[in-house]
Amino acid sequence: MSETSSFPRRYARTQRFTLGRPRGFTVAADGSRVAFLRSNAPDDRVNRLFVLDLATGRERLVADPIQLLAGAGEQLTPAERARRERSRERATGIVAFAADPLVRTAAFAIGGRLFAAALDRPGGEEPGPAGGAASQEPAGPLPEPGPVELATAGPVLDPRPDPGGRRVAYVAGGVLHVVGLDGVDRRLVGEDDPEVTWGLAEFIAAEEMGRDRGYWWAPDGERLAVARVDTTAVRRWWLSDPTSPMVPPLSAPYPAAGTANADVRLAVVDLAGGRVAVDWDREAFPYLVNVVWATDGPLTLLVQTRDQRTTRLLAADPASGATRLLREDADPAWLEIVPGVPVWLPGGRLVWTADEDDTRRLLVDGEPVTPPGLQVREVLGGYGDGVLVTASDEPTETHVWAVPAAGPPRRLSDGPGLHTAVAGGTVLVLTSAGPDDDAPRTAVLRDGEAVATVASNAAAPGLVPRVTLHRVGERALRSAVLLPSGQEPDRPLPVLLNPYGGPHAQRVVNARGAYLEAQWFADQGFAVVVTDGRGTPGRGPAWERAVWRDPAGPVLDDQVETVHQLAAADPRLDLGRVAIRGWSFGGFLAAMAVLRRPDVFHAAVAGAPVTDWRLYDTHYTERYLGLPDTDPDAYRRCNLLADAAKLERPLLLVHGLADDNVVVAHTLRLSAALLAAGRPHAVLPLGGVTHMASQELVAENLLRVEVAFLRQALGLAADGG
Repeated sequence: MSETSSFPRRYARTQRFTLGRPRGFTVAADGSRVAFLRSNAPDDRVNRLFVLDLATGRERLVADPIQLLAGAGEQLTPAERARRERSRERATGIVAFAADPLVRTAAFAIGGRLFAAALDRPGGEEPGPAGGAASQEPAGPLPEPGPVELATAGPVLDPRPDPGGRRVAYVAGGVLHVVGLDGVDRRLVGEDDPEVTWGLAEFIAAEEMGRDRGYWWAPDGERLAVARVDTTAVRRWWLSDPTSPMVPPLSAPYPAAGTANADVRLAVVDLAGGRVAVDWDREAFPYLVNVVWATDGPLTLLVQTRDQRTTRLLAADPASGATRLLREDADPAWLEIVPGVPVWLPGGRLVWTADEDDTRRLLVDGEPVTPPGLQVREVLGGYGDGVLVTASDEPTETHVWAVPAAGPPRRLSDGPGLHTAVAGGTVLVLTSAGPDDDAPRTAVLRDGEAVATVASNAAAPGLVPRVTLHRVGERALRSAVLLPSGQEPDRPLPVLLNPYGGPHAQRVVNARGAYLEAQWFADQGFAVVVTDGRGTPGRGPAWERAVWRDPAGPVLDDQVETVHQLAAADPRLDLGRVAIRGWSFGGFLAAMAVLRRPDVFHAAVAGAPVTDWRLYDTHYTERYLGLPDTDPDAYRRCNLLADAAKLERPLLLVHGLADDNVVVAHTLRLSAALLAAGRPHAVLPLGGVTHMASQELVAENLLRVEVAFLRQALGLAADGG
């Protein structure tokens, strides 16, 4: 096989075969059109904005960044680079857009420049009636049919049109602005203090809470709820890439476990700059988890205690800033943040979730409307008189369910696999990936009937995973086993465990496309084993909370049990040659495996591992371990530095020097401890690489380096590719 056609080359060039896939779907509230992003080819990183008109079934290109920038390169500010890192964004061009509810106006930023485009008019015709919302819209122009650039006060972050589609809010330099489509720009709220931003999410909100925004339009478009973030009290970390000594270190406020967080407040700001502070007990509930300002409900805040055991849902009066309690939830371990809630249904009925009967259930006005055993994973938004959710009754699959305000839930997705959706009116954009699919497929349905498909330009992998799914041991650990393609092995195979293993991420799913990288490793002569143990999502609250105060012991025990049980049942797995690889939490697990269980694991590749949890952020770490000063034993149980003297197996540590999430200090401190203990090991520093390791040559060659290391460590012939 040539280098240009090898799997590592194609995997890297296509960004894991994701380039060219449609993404970012937004459906008009009246079901008239669907806007989305897509690049033109399997190796094209530049996303363009499209709209699908459901009346005609025609797709239209709305905005092409290459044309809009007239060939100029995309210049990203440090703030935009950080935003993309938080969202794990690897592509370029239009990587995000926002639209009004009727999807008539889109706003987006390219290289810090602000553009607005009409989505409802391919030519110069006037827009049609806007339905019931039209009478609520402010006067003013709609955008011209083609994309227009709007002058701004500086490089733009997170532009969002108002509900009428006639003005766009954006953040520049930590200041919130609103610019009309007539070009009139107003500075709404901001300060000259570089530690204070208005309208942006702070680090842990974007990295850990799933809140990537810092302002919300009122339904009438006359006011906004705006977050104020003050990082003065947050400890500064100085991050530098030694491969570029001429670049000054980056000073970043990083709230490590047990240290001060940013001070986050909320205010209601009108278009004239008037400001009303929203009041709640911020000392007891410092985390602002979510804000919702919907037509059918009040301005709503979800706030959380620092120990994450209690949340309050609050309704705020925009005129006075006073808040009242809607509900309070508590748990002795922690409360999980469920994406998509709260939702307000027509008539002011509140949609929420609660953990009952070891099930994450959907509630409407406090009453469960989903049955025990159906684990709600995400609330996708309103649908008819109810809501749309993804949920699992088998953790390796997620399905789309319509949950009406009254009556039983109804499953909308067919066939095994992973399904998700976006809805507007009676239109559903359903994306599915199953055991026979190389890549996700997207269909558009109206009233349950297919009316269109959205094409993908992604490449075919050229590799078919040979995967079998298993339930292992008394805990029915969901596991996948992949063997080399082609003929049956004539001798036992070395085993390579390939887990993530931590909260909020699954690796064992009934979708073929999830195993492409694992199959390539199998084709290098390994039996690859992937296991989701305790702490991973989809199996209920008790399963998730089994790692409370110890996200090390149970996680490692489940990996050990799986490989032993599988090998006992399948003589093709050689327990005398077992390796493990992982990244991030998976890197922590891989390093821990060879340090603590050398009787089982004979080699490890640990990428971007957390080695001392006191160096990781507050919201994630304290959820599972508590505070370092009050729960020191929990931190000791998970600290790998203290295990350095135990290393007796080959270990390769890999880390991006520009990582601002799991900073390179984790790897460097473990390496120093290993050296102090006289334990040989290898360190591979990745210059200019962040936590994503998305650079094409790095992504390609890292796979080859890992295989070469594992082969040598296990005494295998240098082969494969």
